[in-house]
Amino acid sequence: MGEVPRDAFVPGSALAEAYGSGPVVTHRDEAGVAISSASAPGVVATMLEQLDVREGHRVLEIGTGTGYNAALLTRLVGPSGAVTSIEYDKDVADSARGALSRTGYEVELVVGDGAEGWAATAPYDRIIVTAGAWDVTAAWRDQLADGGILLVPLRMAGLTRAVALRRDGEVLRSESLEPCGFIPLRGVDAVAEQNVWVGGQNGDLLLRIDDGGLVDVEAAGRALEYPGAIVWTGIEFVMPEILDFWLARLPGFCRVLASRDAVEAGRITSPQFPWGSMGVVSGGTVAYLTVTADFSQLGVASYGPDSQELAEQVSAQIREWKADGGPRMSVSVEVHPAGAQPQPDTWLLLVKKDSTVMITMRGGDLRQ
Repeated sequence: MGEVPRDAFVPGSALAEAYGSGPVVTHRDEAGVAISSASAPGVVATMLEQLDVREGHRVLEIGTGTGYNAALLTRLVGPSGAVTSIEYDKDVADSARGALSRTGYEVELVVGDGAEGWAATAPYDRIIVTAGAWDVTAAWRDQLADGGILLVPLRMAGLTRAVALRRDGEVLRSESLEPCGFIPLRGVDAVAEQNVWVGGQNGDLLLRIDDGGLVDVEAAGRALEYPGAIVWTGIEFVMPEILDFWLARLPGFCRVLASRDAVEAGRITSPQFPWGSMGVVSGGTVAYLTVTADFSQLGVASYGPDSQELAEQVSAQIREWKADGGPRMSVSVEVHPAGAQPQPDTWLLLVKKDSTVMITMRGGDLRQ
């Protein structure tokens, strides 16, 4: 990363932005929505470490973007390896091709639907997906060499993690999971989250619901018309990576984003983080995680006709999580072909188009 000139891949950006710690948006659609960006350098480095690329490897990148990550991959595979990158958007691909040409990095760049991979130069030792994916497509599995690693920002019940999956026959097993956020993968197989506004269009709360969850949109939209409730769990604040997977089995699990103006005006309780938190929607009631001002205790805020009941239900789940080991637990992911039956220890089963995702939580039982 010290050798590849990042500014060459984000032309028009100030050097402070090109070499800053955040992402750089490079392309937007007609509505102004970002469709391509250079990921934050920390995210790039973490994912490349997860991918564990070695000299001589054949690598497929899904989502060329700026071309910066592809250039880094060429440094890792060396002269005996090869990098193929596929980009959905022709304009984005043209920009990346120009940057790669100017900097002298040799990448086979293809315009196409990344969900289909690129069979012409398969199999690959490593496949990296640089866009948020709802599914692990059959093409990615089939084009990955046995024992190879697929790294994908996988959306699981609304939780996105960069999951490094090693192929073992028809099964992909996780070796690491890292929190991340990515622009969604585009193409015919793209699956969008469902957005539900609470308090009218552009209201005070926005629910993002994944994996086909059924929601009474009209009832949920009126949740703020009822008095709210807050239930404190008595449990200290923790980062949510493990807790989120524990709560994901609750019916109506979703992401909850809050209007900053509504929080500052005191109309609603602040969620756990500035970006929001995970929560649950049940009928016309919404609950989400919150935290005390000094970050000493987790709580659950809720609005709707059953606000107290739902807040207590979610709080009980958090206390159960703590009793079973809490942050000492580990999460693992297995991706099986579509139609596979769940393993006995599967905590959360997600049925997708091309795959069946099985999530397991283990270890740290404090009651033993």
